[in-house]
Amino acid sequence: MNILETFEKGHLKELQSDKKLPKFSSGDTIKVHLKVKEGEKERIQVFEGVCISKKNAGLNSSFTVRKISYGEGIERILPLFSPQINKIEVVKIGSVRRSKLYYLRNRSGKSARIAEKNVASPINEEQVKKNNISDKQPPKLKNDSGDNNEIKEVVNDSNTPNVGKEKVDEKK
Repeated sequence: MNILETFEKGHLKELQSDKKLPKFSSGDTIKVHLKVKEGEKERIQVFEGVCISKKNAGLNSSFTVRKISYGEGIERILPLFSPQINKIEVVKIGSVRRSKLYYLRNRSGKSARIAEKNVASPINEEQVKKNNISDKQPPKLKNDSGDNNEIKEVVNDSNTPNVGKEKVDEKK
């Protein structure tokens, strides 16, 4: 390894420690919060669009974001470790099979849409407590009809000791 590569690795570690960048790839819809300097004032402007390409080249890594504004396609190539990027948010994870989505430049309307990837999210403990979801006990089954039909209804009653057993009225 030469001197330049060692310098780049050290500088890259330094830049990565400052910012927390999310993992995203091409096809994802992202919001890039950019610092814009106008005279003496500095503000943050959000650029939201689809990431159509990503170049992983160490310190020189960059990504291209494309959005449609007033019927015109606008693309921005942004360095990943730029000081002008305040933060990056992933809005939607796209389901694509390519790493470069340059074909979107020729498309408009519905044909330019990218399907969203179905990502299974684990159930939080807070949601379990809030919605009374329990992995251990299945809901209680109850027969409301007076005849011998096997129609059962799910009852969310966690106070009963016979949870998970069927309760069927038999009249013979």
